[in-house]
Amino acid sequence: MTPIHPKIAEVLTGTFKVPAAEIVPEATMDSLEMDSLAVAEFAVIIKETLGVVADSEAVLKGASLAEITAYLDQTAEDDGR
Repeated sequence: MTPIHPKIAEVLTGTFKVPAAEIVPEATMDSLEMDSLAVAEFAVIIKETLGVVADSEAVLKGASLAEITAYLDQTAEDDGR
């Protein structure tokens, strides 16, 4: 697991009150009942906590947590983190 995944899980459980058992790689923002406003807030929190810009295209409600994590990992790597 990448260092970004635990932070995503922390944000989802702490800020959005998603049960930890539901945070699995194949979960999507839709399946976690995250509406578009929550997804936008999630992107802002990820930017503030990780310094990685979570482009709204990358955190679309249909993307799985595995896809979001891979995108954020790649973005961080491209930025030299």
